[in-house]
Amino acid sequence: MVVSKSWLLVKHFEGFPKMSDFKLKEEELPPIKDGEVLLQALFLSVDPYMRPYSRRVMKEGDVMIGSQVARVTDSKNAAFRVGDFVVSLAGWKSHSVSDGTNLTPLLSNWPERLPKSLALGTIGMPGLTAYFGVLEICQIKEGETVLVNAAAGAVGSVVGQIAKIKGCKVVGCAGSDDKVAFLKDLGFDEAFNYKTVSSLEEALKKASPDGYDCYFDNVGGDFSATALSQMKKFGRIALCGAISGYNDTSPSTGPYVQFPMIMNELRMEGFIVSRWLPRYEEGLKQLLAWVLEGKIKYREHITKGFENMPTAFMGMLQGENTGKAIIEA
Repeated sequence: MVVSKSWLLVKHFEGFPKMSDFKLKEEELPPIKDGEVLLQALFLSVDPYMRPYSRRVMKEGDVMIGSQVARVTDSKNAAFRVGDFVVSLAGWKSHSVSDGTNLTPLLSNWPERLPKSLALGTIGMPGLTAYFGVLEICQIKEGETVLVNAAAGAVGSVVGQIAKIKGCKVVGCAGSDDKVAFLKDLGFDEAFNYKTVSSLEEALKKASPDGYDCYFDNVGGDFSATALSQMKKFGRIALCGAISGYNDTSPSTGPYVQFPMIMNELRMEGFIVSRWLPRYEEGLKQLLAWVLEGKIKYREHITKGFENMPTAFMGMLQGENTGKAIIEA
Protein backbone atom coordinates (compact mmCIF):
# COMPACT_ATOMS: atom_id res chain seq x y z
CA MET A 1 0.00 0.00 0.00
CA VAL A 2 1.12 3.56 -0.80
CA VAL A 3 0.46 6.25 1.79
CA SER A 4 -0.52 9.58 0.24
CA LYS A 5 -0.25 12.91 2.02
CA SER A 6 -2.63 15.73 1.14
CA TRP A 7 -3.03 19.31 2.25
CA LEU A 8 -6.69 20.19 2.80
CA LEU A 9 -8.30 23.61 2.94
CA VAL A 10 -10.25 23.28 6.17
CA LYS A 11 -11.37 26.91 6.32
CA HIS A 12 -11.84 29.39 3.51
CA PHE A 13 -9.33 32.21 3.72
CA GLU A 14 -10.40 35.38 5.46
CA GLY A 15 -7.80 38.01 4.66
CA PHE A 16 -4.28 36.63 4.44
CA PRO A 17 -4.05 32.80 4.68
CA LYS A 18 -3.07 31.24 8.02
CA MET A 19 -1.61 27.85 8.92
CA SER A 20 -4.87 27.04 10.73
CA ASP A 21 -6.65 27.20 7.36
CA PHE A 22 -4.81 24.03 6.29
CA LYS A 23 -4.68 20.43 7.52
CA LEU A 24 -2.31 17.63 6.54
CA LYS A 25 -4.06 14.32 5.89
CA GLU A 26 -2.62 10.85 5.28
CA GLU A 27 -4.44 7.97 3.61
CA GLU A 28 -3.63 4.61 2.10
CA LEU A 29 -4.27 4.41 -1.63
CA PRO A 30 -5.94 1.28 -3.02
CA PRO A 31 -4.24 -0.76 -5.76
CA ILE A 32 -4.75 0.78 -9.18
CA LYS A 33 -7.42 -0.61 -11.52
CA ASP A 34 -7.39 -1.17 -15.26
CA GLY A 35 -6.94 2.17 -17.02
CA GLU A 36 -5.36 3.87 -14.01
CA VAL A 37 -1.87 5.06 -13.11
CA LEU A 38 -0.17 5.74 -9.78
CA LEU A 39 1.69 9.04 -9.56
CA GLN A 40 4.38 10.33 -7.22
CA ALA A 41 4.72 14.11 -7.04
CA LEU A 42 8.26 15.38 -7.62
CA PHE A 43 7.61 19.12 -7.85
CA LEU A 44 4.50 21.05 -6.86
CA SER A 45 3.41 24.55 -7.75
CA VAL A 46 2.08 27.41 -5.65
CA ASP A 47 0.57 30.26 -7.64
CA PRO A 48 -1.29 33.51 -6.93
CA TYR A 49 -4.48 32.29 -8.63
CA MET A 50 -4.97 29.72 -5.85
CA ARG A 51 -5.94 32.49 -3.43
CA PRO A 52 -9.06 33.80 -5.27
CA TYR A 53 -9.91 30.52 -7.00
CA SER A 54 -10.00 28.54 -3.75
CA ARG A 55 -13.24 30.22 -2.76
CA ARG A 56 -14.74 29.93 -6.22
CA VAL A 57 -14.08 26.25 -6.93
CA MET A 58 -13.40 24.57 -3.56
CA LYS A 59 -15.40 23.49 -0.54
CA GLU A 60 -13.93 23.45 2.95
CA GLY A 61 -12.28 20.06 3.39
CA ASP A 62 -11.18 19.75 -0.26
CA VAL A 63 -7.59 19.10 -1.29
CA MET A 64 -5.91 22.36 -2.26
CA ILE A 65 -5.96 22.94 -6.00
CA GLY A 66 -2.80 23.05 -8.05
CA SER A 67 -0.52 21.36 -10.54
CA GLN A 68 2.52 19.16 -10.09
CA VAL A 69 5.19 17.35 -12.06
CA ALA A 70 4.81 13.67 -11.21
CA ARG A 71 6.42 10.37 -12.11
CA VAL A 72 4.34 7.36 -13.09
CA THR A 73 5.28 4.64 -10.58
CA ASP A 74 2.69 2.04 -11.61
CA SER A 75 0.48 1.83 -14.66
CA LYS A 76 -2.45 -0.13 -16.04
CA ASN A 77 -3.06 2.49 -18.71
CA ALA A 78 -1.52 1.87 -22.12
CA ALA A 79 -0.97 5.60 -22.68
CA PHE A 80 1.46 5.90 -19.76
CA ARG A 81 4.50 3.83 -18.90
CA VAL A 82 6.23 3.46 -15.57
CA GLY A 83 8.88 6.18 -15.42
CA ASP A 84 6.97 8.67 -17.57
CA PHE A 85 6.85 12.28 -16.36
CA VAL A 86 3.58 14.18 -16.52
CA VAL A 87 2.01 17.43 -15.39
CA SER A 88 -0.94 16.51 -13.18
CA LEU A 89 -3.77 18.59 -11.74
CA ALA A 90 -3.93 16.41 -8.61
CA GLY A 91 -3.46 19.39 -6.31
CA TRP A 92 -1.46 19.33 -3.10
CA LYS A 93 -0.96 15.55 -2.95
CA SER A 94 2.24 13.55 -2.56
CA HIS A 95 0.78 10.52 -4.39
CA SER A 96 -2.37 10.13 -6.44
CA VAL A 97 -4.26 7.78 -8.71
CA SER A 98 -5.46 8.97 -12.12
CA ASP A 99 -7.43 7.47 -14.99
CA GLY A 100 -5.25 9.47 -17.37
CA THR A 101 -7.47 12.52 -17.69
CA ASN A 102 -5.93 15.84 -16.65
CA LEU A 103 -2.46 14.41 -17.27
CA THR A 104 -0.15 16.10 -19.77
CA PRO A 105 3.11 14.37 -20.71
CA LEU A 106 6.19 16.56 -20.75
CA LEU A 107 7.27 17.55 -24.25
CA SER A 108 8.83 14.56 -25.98
CA ASN A 109 12.03 16.51 -26.75
CA TRP A 110 12.52 17.74 -23.16
CA PRO A 111 16.31 17.86 -22.65
CA GLU A 112 17.82 16.00 -19.71
CA ARG A 113 19.80 19.09 -18.71
CA LEU A 114 16.67 21.16 -18.05
CA PRO A 115 14.91 20.82 -14.67
CA LYS A 116 11.54 19.16 -15.07
CA SER A 117 10.15 21.70 -12.61
CA LEU A 118 10.20 24.20 -15.48
CA ALA A 119 7.02 22.47 -16.68
CA LEU A 120 5.32 24.31 -13.80
CA GLY A 121 6.89 27.65 -14.65
CA THR A 122 8.68 29.06 -17.67
CA ILE A 123 7.72 26.09 -19.89
CA GLY A 124 4.35 25.61 -18.24
CA MET A 125 1.20 27.49 -17.32
CA PRO A 126 2.94 30.74 -16.22
CA GLY A 127 5.03 30.80 -19.37
CA LEU A 128 1.95 30.19 -21.50
CA THR A 129 0.17 33.00 -19.66
CA ALA A 130 2.98 35.36 -20.61
CA TYR A 131 3.17 34.04 -24.18
CA PHE A 132 -0.50 34.42 -25.06
CA GLY A 133 -1.00 37.54 -22.96
CA VAL A 134 1.81 39.38 -24.71
CA LEU A 135 1.20 38.13 -28.23
CA GLU A 136 -2.59 37.83 -28.33
CA ILE A 137 -3.87 40.41 -25.83
CA CYS A 138 -1.17 43.09 -25.98
CA GLN A 139 -0.38 42.31 -29.63
CA ILE A 140 3.00 43.96 -29.22
CA LYS A 141 4.92 45.40 -32.14
CA GLU A 142 8.63 46.03 -32.62
CA GLY A 143 9.70 49.38 -31.20
CA GLU A 144 6.87 49.68 -28.69
CA THR A 145 7.30 50.23 -24.96
CA VAL A 146 5.95 47.57 -22.60
CA LEU A 147 5.34 47.94 -18.86
CA VAL A 148 5.00 44.91 -16.59
CA ASN A 149 4.56 44.82 -12.82
CA ALA A 150 5.39 41.91 -10.49
CA ALA A 151 8.07 41.60 -13.14
CA ALA A 152 10.35 39.26 -11.18
CA GLY A 153 7.61 36.66 -10.75
CA ALA A 154 6.89 33.54 -12.74
CA VAL A 155 4.73 35.32 -15.34
CA GLY A 156 6.19 38.82 -15.35
CA SER A 157 9.77 37.70 -15.91
CA VAL A 158 8.73 35.81 -19.06
CA VAL A 159 6.53 38.68 -20.26
CA GLY A 160 9.49 41.04 -20.28
CA GLN A 161 11.78 38.60 -22.06
CA ILE A 162 9.25 37.82 -24.80
CA ALA A 163 8.77 41.55 -25.33
CA LYS A 164 12.54 41.94 -25.71
CA ILE A 165 12.65 39.05 -28.20
CA LYS A 166 10.01 40.91 -30.22
CA GLY A 167 12.06 44.13 -30.26
CA CYS A 168 10.31 46.17 -27.58
CA LYS A 169 11.59 48.45 -24.87
CA VAL A 170 10.66 46.87 -21.53
CA VAL A 171 10.10 48.55 -18.17
CA GLY A 172 9.58 46.35 -15.12
CA CYS A 173 8.94 46.97 -11.46
CA ALA A 174 9.46 44.67 -8.48
CA GLY A 175 9.50 44.80 -4.70
CA SER A 176 13.19 44.55 -3.78
CA ASP A 177 16.57 45.71 -5.02
CA ASP A 178 17.64 42.08 -5.57
CA LYS A 179 14.64 41.57 -7.84
CA VAL A 180 15.48 44.74 -9.76
CA ALA A 181 19.00 43.39 -10.30
CA PHE A 182 17.44 40.14 -11.57
CA LEU A 183 15.36 42.09 -14.08
CA LYS A 184 18.44 43.88 -15.34
CA ASP A 185 20.14 40.49 -15.76
CA LEU A 186 17.17 39.36 -17.86
CA GLY A 187 17.66 42.31 -20.20
CA PHE A 188 14.93 44.69 -19.05
CA ASP A 189 15.74 48.19 -20.29
CA GLU A 190 14.50 49.88 -17.12
CA ALA A 191 13.59 48.46 -13.72
CA PHE A 192 12.80 49.98 -10.34
CA ASN A 193 11.78 49.01 -6.81
CA TYR A 194 8.26 50.32 -6.32
CA LYS A 195 8.65 50.11 -2.53
CA THR A 196 11.51 52.59 -2.39
CA VAL A 197 10.67 55.17 -5.07
CA SER A 198 9.33 58.44 -3.65
CA SER A 199 6.71 58.70 -6.39
CA LEU A 200 5.43 55.87 -8.57
CA GLU A 201 4.17 58.38 -11.10
CA GLU A 202 7.60 60.00 -11.42
CA ALA A 203 9.36 56.62 -11.58
CA LEU A 204 7.15 55.54 -14.47
CA LYS A 205 7.70 58.86 -16.27
CA LYS A 206 11.45 58.65 -15.81
CA ALA A 207 11.56 55.09 -17.16
CA SER A 208 9.58 56.04 -20.27
CA PRO A 209 8.92 59.79 -20.70
CA ASP A 210 6.80 59.16 -23.81
CA GLY A 211 4.49 56.71 -22.02
CA TYR A 212 3.59 53.08 -22.65
CA ASP A 213 2.06 51.22 -25.58
CA CYS A 214 1.31 48.07 -23.62
CA TYR A 215 0.80 47.40 -19.92
CA PHE A 216 0.78 43.82 -18.62
CA ASP A 217 -0.92 44.00 -15.24
CA ASN A 218 -0.36 41.34 -12.59
CA VAL A 219 -1.12 43.55 -9.60
CA GLY A 220 -4.10 45.89 -10.03
CA GLY A 221 -4.93 48.45 -7.34
CA ASP A 222 -3.18 51.80 -6.99
CA PHE A 223 -0.34 50.81 -9.30
CA SER A 224 -2.73 50.31 -12.18
CA ALA A 225 -4.52 53.58 -11.53
CA THR A 226 -1.19 55.36 -11.87
CA ALA A 227 -0.05 53.36 -14.90
CA LEU A 228 -3.27 54.00 -16.84
CA SER A 229 -2.63 57.74 -16.80
CA GLN A 230 0.66 57.17 -18.64
CA MET A 231 -0.58 55.01 -21.48
CA LYS A 232 -0.07 56.21 -25.03
CA LYS A 233 -2.96 56.78 -27.40
CA PHE A 234 -4.54 53.46 -28.41
CA GLY A 235 -2.52 51.59 -25.78
CA ARG A 236 -3.42 48.03 -24.74
CA ILE A 237 -3.72 46.68 -21.21
CA ALA A 238 -3.64 42.94 -20.49
CA LEU A 239 -5.30 42.13 -17.16
CA CYS A 240 -3.64 38.96 -15.92
CA GLY A 241 -3.84 39.27 -12.13
CA ALA A 242 -4.79 41.52 -9.24
CA ILE A 243 -2.65 40.21 -6.40
CA SER A 244 -2.77 43.53 -4.57
CA GLY A 245 -6.41 42.83 -3.71
CA TYR A 246 -6.51 39.05 -3.27
CA ASN A 247 -6.43 39.26 0.52
CA ASP A 248 -8.78 42.23 0.92
CA THR A 249 -11.66 41.57 3.30
CA SER A 250 -13.90 44.24 1.76
CA PRO A 251 -14.31 45.48 -1.82
CA SER A 252 -12.06 48.37 -2.81
CA THR A 253 -13.51 51.53 -4.32
CA GLY A 254 -11.98 53.60 -7.12
CA PRO A 255 -10.10 55.25 -8.59
CA TYR A 256 -12.04 54.61 -11.76
CA VAL A 257 -10.71 53.80 -15.20
CA GLN A 258 -13.22 55.48 -17.51
CA PHE A 259 -11.56 58.86 -17.97
CA PRO A 260 -8.07 57.68 -19.05
CA MET A 261 -9.61 54.84 -21.05
CA ILE A 262 -11.81 57.23 -23.01
CA MET A 263 -9.35 60.09 -23.48
CA ASN A 264 -6.55 57.85 -24.74
CA GLU A 265 -8.85 55.35 -26.49
CA LEU A 266 -7.30 52.45 -24.62
CA ARG A 267 -8.19 48.76 -24.89
CA MET A 268 -8.24 46.73 -21.66
CA GLU A 269 -8.92 43.00 -21.65
CA GLY A 270 -8.88 40.42 -18.91
CA PHE A 271 -7.88 36.89 -19.78
CA ILE A 272 -7.39 33.37 -18.46
CA VAL A 273 -4.78 31.29 -20.22
CA SER A 274 -7.04 28.26 -20.69
CA ARG A 275 -8.69 30.22 -23.53
CA TRP A 276 -5.79 29.01 -25.69
CA LEU A 277 -5.81 25.38 -24.55
CA PRO A 278 -5.86 24.08 -28.15
CA ARG A 279 -2.62 26.01 -28.77
CA TYR A 280 -0.73 24.97 -25.64
CA GLU A 281 1.64 22.71 -27.57
CA GLU A 282 2.56 25.57 -29.89
CA GLY A 283 3.33 27.82 -26.94
CA LEU A 284 5.27 25.21 -24.98
CA LYS A 285 7.44 24.30 -27.96
CA GLN A 286 8.27 27.97 -28.60
CA LEU A 287 9.06 28.62 -24.93
CA LEU A 288 11.32 25.56 -24.80
CA ALA A 289 13.12 26.70 -27.95
CA TRP A 290 13.69 30.18 -26.52
CA VAL A 291 15.07 28.70 -23.29
CA LEU A 292 17.45 26.40 -25.19
CA GLU A 293 18.57 29.32 -27.38
CA GLY A 294 19.33 31.38 -24.27
CA LYS A 295 16.73 34.00 -25.19
CA ILE A 296 14.67 33.29 -22.07
CA LYS A 297 16.40 32.90 -18.73
CA TYR A 298 14.71 31.49 -15.66
CA ARG A 299 15.04 31.39 -11.91
CA GLU A 300 13.23 29.15 -9.44
CA HIS A 301 12.54 29.70 -5.75
CA ILE A 302 12.57 26.14 -4.44
CA THR A 303 11.24 25.08 -1.05
CA LYS A 304 12.13 21.54 -0.04
CA GLY A 305 9.61 19.30 1.67
CA PHE A 306 5.94 18.58 0.97
CA GLU A 307 5.17 19.49 4.58
CA ASN A 308 6.17 23.09 3.80
CA MET A 309 3.57 23.76 1.10
CA PRO A 310 1.39 26.16 3.12
CA THR A 311 4.46 28.14 4.20
CA ALA A 312 5.67 28.34 0.60
CA PHE A 313 2.21 29.41 -0.56
CA MET A 314 2.01 32.21 1.98
CA GLY A 315 5.56 33.30 1.21
CA MET A 316 4.75 33.50 -2.48
CA LEU A 317 1.74 35.74 -1.74
CA GLN A 318 4.09 38.02 0.22
CA GLY A 319 6.53 38.22 -2.67
CA GLU A 320 9.34 36.16 -1.13
CA ASN A 321 10.07 34.39 -4.41
CA THR A 322 12.12 35.57 -7.34
CA GLY A 323 10.97 33.61 -10.38
CA LYS A 324 8.69 30.60 -10.00
CA ALA A 325 7.82 29.31 -6.53
CA ILE A 326 8.27 25.54 -6.48
CA ILE A 327 8.05 22.87 -3.79
CA GLU A 328 10.34 19.88 -4.16
CA ALA A 329 8.51 16.97 -2.59
